[in-house]
Amino acid sequence: MTTAVIVDAIRTPSGRGKPGGALSGEHPVDLLAVVLRSLVDRHDLDPTTIDDVMAGCVTQSGMQAVNIARNAVLAAGLPETVPGTTIDRQCGSSQQAAHFAAQSIMAGVNDVVIACGIELMSSHPIGQATLGYGTTSSLLNDRYPAGLVNQGISAELIAARWGLDRDDLDVFAALSHARASAADFSNEILPIGEFNHDETIRPGTTAEGLSGLGPAFYDAEIAARFPEIQWRVTAGNSSPLTDGASAVLIMSEERTAALGLRPLARFHSFAVVGSDPIEMLTGIIPATHRVLERSGIRLDQLDSIEVNEAFASVALAWLQEFPVDPTIVNPRGGAIALGHALGSSGTRLLTTLVNQLDSTGGRYGLQVMCEGGGMANATLIERL
Repeated sequence: MTTAVIVDAIRTPSGRGKPGGALSGEHPVDLLAVVLRSLVDRHDLDPTTIDDVMAGCVTQSGMQAVNIARNAVLAAGLPETVPGTTIDRQCGSSQQAAHFAAQSIMAGVNDVVIACGIELMSSHPIGQATLGYGTTSSLLNDRYPAGLVNQGISAELIAARWGLDRDDLDVFAALSHARASAADFSNEILPIGEFNHDETIRPGTTAEGLSGLGPAFYDAEIAARFPEIQWRVTAGNSSPLTDGASAVLIMSEERTAALGLRPLARFHSFAVVGSDPIEMLTGIIPATHRVLERSGIRLDQLDSIEVNEAFASVALAWLQEFPVDPTIVNPRGGAIALGHALGSSGTRLLTTLVNQLDSTGGRYGLQVMCEGGGMANATLIERL
């Protein structure tokens, strides 16, 4: 089987996903195009050799509609012969793009693929693409007559099930900001104009300061339906709305060598699972078990782990289930500080993981991502 390797991984800085955010004036097609063009130019890559561009994007409406991957390819000035496709696996969309890209190379179908992601939440808020959703499927309503819930409620259910109190969540959130504030992201960030830092990081954040925030998702009907919820999830211990794009250049090992390029890591193993769509965010636990079983790698062999911090309760539940040194989990901070630009988050986490392994000399890295609707992706890479 052909080996698929990561040659480069870059991302934009994280912008606040609201009007006035540093990236809010960008067109999402242009923002993704800048990242694609930079990835090609950094290696003097002949763009005619790119077999495909696979982009994650969750809100595929408005400026992000009509296959944003293809539009970004054209906007980047890449040859018209380069195709593009857009993937929606909710929060794990670009992680799935990386899976599909690597798997196409491992199968011998492609040699050079860019996996990427984009989300401009300042202009494409959650829910924009859901007009009419849930009103036509009688079969889905029959299966879940009480109705599905939003991810904030799922985060509350996880906090209740794993016995996480408010202080646990706020302490973890403050740690995310502290780690991100101390980290050096210069090797992975592509400046957009003069904007060259993550706008979502809040240095000096403390658990005490976060403790004054009220619950973000309280709903009286939900409270009656789930009396176990204690309403501990706030804006402070959740990931913020974010704008951003990211991309990973993936090649066959043979093509990388022929071009004289240095591979950073290889794709080792993959997993994707479905999980309860009510609790929704717990799929990272079976996904982790599955990818470790398939890879033959033990938990104690992992040198760095990225667990997407959609909510503090999700990462803390994962940490309760897996006895690892907590200092190797999100060592540069996570989405609570660095933001969660939905469609971009998968390749953003992969970018951070690759750079962390490269800077520390670690060998194995794991990335897991919870996803809307009750799914999760897991990716295991090996630094070269």
